[in-house]
Amino acid sequence: MMISPESYYEEYLKGKTKEQIMTAIRGLKQEIGRLKNSMENPHGGIKTVMHPSEDTRLHWNREYLEKAKEAYAEAGGTYTLSKAEEKAADFDANIDAISKITFSIGGYFGGYSNYVVELTDELKAYTKLWEDEEPLSLWDEDNQEPCTKDTFIVALKDLHIGEWRRRYSTKRFGYMVLDGTQWELEFEYSNGHKSVSFDGDNSYPYNFDKFQMLFGIDVTEEDEDEDE
Repeated sequence: MMISPESYYEEYLKGKTKEQIMTAIRGLKQEIGRLKNSMENPHGGIKTVMHPSEDTRLHWNREYLEKAKEAYAEAGGTYTLSKAEEKAADFDANIDAISKITFSIGGYFGGYSNYVVELTDELKAYTKLWEDEEPLSLWDEDNQEPCTKDTFIVALKDLHIGEWRRRYSTKRFGYMVLDGTQWELEFEYSNGHKSVSFDGDNSYPYNFDKFQMLFGIDVTEEDEDEDE
């Protein structure tokens, strides 16, 4: 069972020096990185089921990290962002200025599916094949209400996409896959910010299923197809 950020502060941060708090910060960042690597490992499914889940532990360790950074500042420290943290902070700072998202996924033999979400005055979503567009209906996480521009942006923020690697490959885990599934993701902005792209080859971010669900993609159906 995970403790609350407040309890974490009381137990591990309260009364500590800034040097001790920085040690805690480094440990939390290492644990977050370890959890992501484990969840992104293609062979990660072959392991003992743990409670709480890795996803839950990742969520709470991220909360603890923010609390530790606050405590570090209170202790007189000035926290310096790493390059990865700078990229994530920049993505988050400009997320409200995203004007268009283009997501493509598929393979050579099965073809590619292309999804586009335009975020100008209102939300407009559609799938695209060449010049033909087919309207795409996007719903909230509980499938109760259709997404609006605001609710879509909120859901996007919850995915922490700024923390993603720019490229995902199985080479990272020591092997290669020919053909298979490739994907590309591009964000365009209305404030002059340079477009931001991510892609992968048979390798995905830890929360890729949640991202696909945001585009109305039924990942449970995909899993069933793979099992057949």
